[in-house]
Amino acid sequence: MTLALHGGDPVRTTRWPLWPQPASDAAQQLAEVLDSGRWSISGPYRGTDTKERTFARMFARYNEVGHCVPTASGTAGLMICLEACGVGAGDEVIVPGISWVATASTVLAVNAVPVFVDVDPDTLCMDPAAAEAAITPATKAILVVHLYSALADMDALRDLARRHDLTLIEDAAQAHGAVYRGARAGTMGRAGAFSMHHTKVLTCGEGGAAVTADPELARRMAELRADGRHQPDQPPSLNEMELVTTGTLMGSNRALSEFHAAVLIAQLGGLDRQNEQRAIRASVLEKALADEGFATQQTSEGTEQRTYFGFVIRLPEEFDSIGSAAVGAALSAELGLPVKPIYPAIPASPLYWPGSRRRFDLGADYRRRIDRTRHRLPVSERAAARHLTFHHSALLGERSDVDDIVAALGKLRDHRAELG
Repeated sequence: MTLALHGGDPVRTTRWPLWPQPASDAAQQLAEVLDSGRWSISGPYRGTDTKERTFARMFARYNEVGHCVPTASGTAGLMICLEACGVGAGDEVIVPGISWVATASTVLAVNAVPVFVDVDPDTLCMDPAAAEAAITPATKAILVVHLYSALADMDALRDLARRHDLTLIEDAAQAHGAVYRGARAGTMGRAGAFSMHHTKVLTCGEGGAAVTADPELARRMAELRADGRHQPDQPPSLNEMELVTTGTLMGSNRALSEFHAAVLIAQLGGLDRQNEQRAIRASVLEKALADEGFATQQTSEGTEQRTYFGFVIRLPEEFDSIGSAAVGAALSAELGLPVKPIYPAIPASPLYWPGSRRRFDLGADYRRRIDRTRHRLPVSERAAARHLTFHHSALLGERSDVDDIVAALGKLRDHRAELG
């Protein structure tokens, strides 16, 4: 039997589930916007709530939190969380060593300093002990990420933030619907940010949101994402512009369009059902892989419900000489499914390069503090070399899909010498 990468027959030739999967009422929601005469929150009042405000209420209620401010992207959501919480020029923000690069580049975007700390080798989320060791007098906030299918150790991180009087912000871009000790991901810190990008379990193509229990913080977030304006408590007269200008805070335009909000209203109704289906498939797959000697990403104690944005597999040591990129390419060929190494440690990512933009050239001291070569993250670097991940859509199919994944990994193990 020859590897598919080298011309042999692949383990699987059938297609995987397509993503995104539009909800049954998505087209109707979009048609309502198209005919409404209101395509943006920055527009004239037409006698009914905007789709954006409707989704904000729905998502706040879903997360059992007081306030939601929709945004144009997850990056925008994270940025208004940081700025609304008072993070700014020169402040240090503790960031996990492994995440999508926007977790760190957003900190730079508010002229703060990302301080990278290592991750727990089992969950791949921020190591609380490493975070505590990184605290300095300049530390303003801890930015915790719930990564792939794991929730971070929020008991330890909340205790750490409380003891050191630090702001705790959650990057829950990959954790819509996950639950930790009765609380939804994104609601356990002072603020939380979500992404609704094309790849996410709740998507409208491009979009995001910030949530908080603090009404004053929510007002600041709303103004930061709408050029300093916010929606009024009482609607204006018909055809008058709806947003209120207060002049209390300078913001930017990071608002979600009415079309994107309409899609989210439709998609939110299916989120729990799809999350449950992914979790069922993931549980079966985790057990089958364990029986074959393959470990998978774990989650922190206290997790009551996982969300599988990505399914993560840890390669046994026998694959160390091959490398995760080569194994991922071979597995992709067998399955017809993109299987990739997890994110590299952020300082090593080609997408994290502050020196490539003059906006971060704020003087020698600032350049020194954001120099990516300062950071040594042995656990993160080791994890990036040993873990593979694939997209959650592969968990929305049939039970037989699990067998294909296990068979492909077994085939690679038998033929690993060909990869070396």
